[in-house]
Amino acid sequence: MKRILFIGLFISVSLGIFAQNYPFMDMSYNCIQVPGGDSERLNRALLRLNPRSLKQNGLNILHIGGSHVQADIFSNQVRQNLKKRFVNDDVAVFRGYIFPYTVAKTNNPSNYKVTYSGQWNSARNVQRKRAVPLGVGGVAVYTDDPDAQINVALNPPSTPQVNWEFNILRMLGYSLDKSTAVKPVLSYQDNLIEGIPNATGTSYLFFVPKSESEFSLKIVQQENEPHTFVVDGFIISERNTRGLVYHAIGVNGASVPSYLRCENWESELHYLNPDLVIFGIGVNDAAGDNFSKARFIANYNALIERIERVNPNCAYIFITNNDSFRKTGKGRYVVNPNGVVAREAFYELAKQHQGGLWDLFELMGGLGSMQKWQKEGLAASDKIHFKRGGYLYLGDLLYEALMNYNSSYVKE
Repeated sequence: MKRILFIGLFISVSLGIFAQNYPFMDMSYNCIQVPGGDSERLNRALLRLNPRSLKQNGLNILHIGGSHVQADIFSNQVRQNLKKRFVNDDVAVFRGYIFPYTVAKTNNPSNYKVTYSGQWNSARNVQRKRAVPLGVGGVAVYTDDPDAQINVALNPPSTPQVNWEFNILRMLGYSLDKSTAVKPVLSYQDNLIEGIPNATGTSYLFFVPKSESEFSLKIVQQENEPHTFVVDGFIISERNTRGLVYHAIGVNGASVPSYLRCENWESELHYLNPDLVIFGIGVNDAAGDNFSKARFIANYNALIERIERVNPNCAYIFITNNDSFRKTGKGRYVVNPNGVVAREAFYELAKQHQGGLWDLFELMGGLGSMQKWQKEGLAASDKIHFKRGGYLYLGDLLYEALMNYNSSYVKE
């Protein structure tokens, strides 16, 4: 292990929030490595994680993945830790992108509650055939029902730790046939607000006079013949306020090609405008027997090319795949050796793109370690996913690695 410290390129915090460390883990890997030796773009992003810079310049982080991120336990723990870290510095930390997964009849993060009325259909980027194009979230719900409505409560009673509010909301969505006879209307505390559409009618801004934590979206049909309206998600923020935004995007079963299939991914990414992307896509890519490291890297390069057309200076942190197993029969599992190959690919990607790398695979304990996590009650019985406690623990560890970033840290 080699550590070199350059003055002004180190953030250190006393955390004191973490659970026990387990003997099968290698905690020396709980760091953001820079396989290329140094990265100006990563320094530029992560060194903004201080109160003065966040107030002056802000920082937009996008954490993107598959089911590990859709549940938003792991990513939300990072987000909540960041909000708690800066609360005494009067730094605004925003909730960022959310999607009403409940409307799509799939698991919704427990940290915000979604209910709905009317008839809705859904589409996801893991589907080969679908009726509507997809945007940055990789999932959409759509309807032509005049009684359709989506209700969102940002602070349900089950998650009292951190409260989120907004006074500006951007809805990513549009009329499928570009009709002006269907429009979204925001409802809150018996007030109705019409959204301000962008030039192409693919997103709407709603300005709320004072901060709120709940809203309803009504789809208003203004003609007898209904028109289909598509909702790609919401961006929660506050106007005229700079700070830290931690977006999380995930779709169960998604791989890198899943996001490459999203027709409007790049155009909607402009509204998130990430300064830093944390990549957690890869477990589904490496799940099968025909995993190709070269193809995996090529797909990631194609996705990064799209990001850099939005922000050429975007920084990246790659999270290696967690160790996982394959099911071979009832109650029988074998370790997935592709985790080792995928890890090599992530190191190559980080070096190629001047990115950082969080080596979750080795941090866990390497090949076969998922079984040990399961025995400790941290991982699910499928030996791919984690239990809630495991995801919370990972969120704490990633937060620690981010806050203790050393721009010249490499492992030998």
